[in-house]
Amino acid sequence: MSENLKRLETPLARVRGFGSAKNGTHHWWMQRATSIGLLPLTLWFAFSIAARAGSPWEVMAEWIARPFNAVLLIVLISVGFYHTASGLQVVVEDYIRPDRSVMAINLAIKAVLTLLGLLAVLSVIRLAV
Repeated sequence: MSENLKRLETPLARVRGFGSAKNGTHHWWMQRATSIGLLPLTLWFAFSIAARAGSPWEVMAEWIARPFNAVLLIVLISVGFYHTASGLQVVVEDYIRPDRSVMAINLAIKAVLTLLGLLAVLSVIRLAV
């Protein structure tokens, strides 16, 4: 393309095809929504565990087996692992180069966090049933 024609292009035309993948806003909102959701869940969990500090295993297993507590624990685990994966994705995308490594690292992070999240949820279900 000649230099004259390049100068006639708008800035948008010059960067077309190099812009955003159009999912940054959704990612940003999901980070905020999950962090807001985690706040009351984490407070509930921390105070519930602190109230039973020093209790034997059976008391804690009985507490987890209550349906309300089991559901809240599963929600806390799910939202927490999703939020963690989302946050680590941003860190990797911002600080890891080249881009081929970014995709592999993000897939590995999501795989590990998915497996750990499933393990935690299945543990709660096992105690609840």
